[in-house]
Amino acid sequence: MTKFIFISGGVISGVGKGVTTASIALLLKSAGLKVSPIKIDMYLNIDAGTIRPQEHGEIFVTDDGLETDEDIGHYERFLNESLNRTHYITTGQIYQEVIRKERAFEYKGEDVEAIPHVTDEIIRRIKVCGEKNKADVVLIELGGTVGEYQNSIFFEANRIMKLKNPNDVFHLHVAYLPLLASVGELKSKPVQTSVHILNSLGIQPDFLVARSEKKIDKKRLERLALFCNLNEEEIIDNPDFKSIYEVPLNFERQNFSRKILAKFGIKNRKANLNDWCLMTNKIENSPKEVKIALVGKYFITGDYFLMDAYVSVVEALKHAGAYLGVKPLISWLDSEEIEKKGSDILKKFDAILVPQGWGSRGIEGKIEAVKFARENKVPYLGLCFGMQMAVVEFARNVCHLKDANTGEAGIKTANEVIHIMPEQEAYLQKKQYGGTIRLGSWPCQLVKGTKTAFYYEKEARDGQVYERHRHRYEFNNKYRGLMEKNGLIIAGLSPDGKLVEAIELGLHPFFIGTQFHPEYKSRPLSPHPLFLGLLKAAAK
Repeated sequence: MTKFIFISGGVISGVGKGVTTASIALLLKSAGLKVSPIKIDMYLNIDAGTIRPQEHGEIFVTDDGLETDEDIGHYERFLNESLNRTHYITTGQIYQEVIRKERAFEYKGEDVEAIPHVTDEIIRRIKVCGEKNKADVVLIELGGTVGEYQNSIFFEANRIMKLKNPNDVFHLHVAYLPLLASVGELKSKPVQTSVHILNSLGIQPDFLVARSEKKIDKKRLERLALFCNLNEEEIIDNPDFKSIYEVPLNFERQNFSRKILAKFGIKNRKANLNDWCLMTNKIENSPKEVKIALVGKYFITGDYFLMDAYVSVVEALKHAGAYLGVKPLISWLDSEEIEKKGSDILKKFDAILVPQGWGSRGIEGKIEAVKFARENKVPYLGLCFGMQMAVVEFARNVCHLKDANTGEAGIKTANEVIHIMPEQEAYLQKKQYGGTIRLGSWPCQLVKGTKTAFYYEKEARDGQVYERHRHRYEFNNKYRGLMEKNGLIIAGLSPDGKLVEAIELGLHPFFIGTQFHPEYKSRPLSPHPLFLGLLKAAAK
């Protein structure tokens, strides 16, 4: 029988349910089990594709083209596996299917209600994920915080599954103990309240993961056990670490995988984390530092400065750094600041990276960053929008097309070097935004003799690699001949030769732009070759 572990969060959002889920998945996989994690998001969107990055964080794309929550990226990185659309569920998906069935008379005239019809659909999808992926254990991360109105139906599905299969379903609650500076100690009352709310939904957690700035002491442990109706060994301490990759090691020091297996009556299998230990050690103790400027525009939310919109990029840099024994020191530069202050603020960096982006805001700042990297021979990596900005900069300042721009800027120009494809324009005219862009894994034919092909040498098969896409605009082939004549190198194409997938420059230590997103496929134990190339060049 497939086993199911529900993971909920309490007290505050952003407490670390995703990393907790990914860490448990790693431990169980390392113990020889086949694991399938699911992220359930509570909003009514069908997928994450139309949500602002400042609102939701990074949009992570799977091989089969679903735009998902950033936690799916954590799952893939920890498991070193590619996941698919069965691993992501939203409230919108659930209600869309329930309404479709009602309109098709599949409920045979019954009143369609939240219980059992919505809960049945939730449970069906959870089980389908286990079946399709042949999982021994399915981990279900419930988005949001316990007690919220919008996620209660998913907790009810959890309760029903536990009621019907008490030996195959258990619940893990992740909750936060705040450290009040005025008091000087961790406070356990918020966690107690969180568990009591969970109890009111008919669920008693089997494990409690106690998140906090510091390790919990014996006194706090005893109080949590007493008031949350748990044994002390069922409470897992999870304080802050410098790296999220230390979390599974911390769990294993507390024999967490053995405790989980025992709960399910599965024979104990020791997790093998040797390679993981070596990797985390290198992340912390790499002797050489390189300064990376990450030039984006999704950092600001209200009065706060966040990095969630570029999680996969940041992690890919860390993976490459650990492999090379180099520590990337990442600085967040808002492209609008470069527009105001100029590109001199880039002088102190060893490499420049321009990641994904949408719309006209901050375009000129990104173009200035590209120009600085090109003219000053600073290693440069442009991802998706970052490649497109490199093409615009080259057209303006090397090919002398002063009005060159991207169609996404919304400015009328005679030289639209990045333009929208006809089918994409039709989608926009019909206001069909969700799920209509170029998504998922597509083949790229690498051009022999290019630096890009050199970096991909071990991964390529017959000169071809598969990478994930998420974009609507493309390189305008009308300008291809002119740009190649002036020194732009086309390094990768779609197999039919119609779409430019990668560009680079010669006589430069490292200058590569890709229409795809290599960061999505970087893993801690298998860094992406383009990020390795960037950091090697930066280290020199």
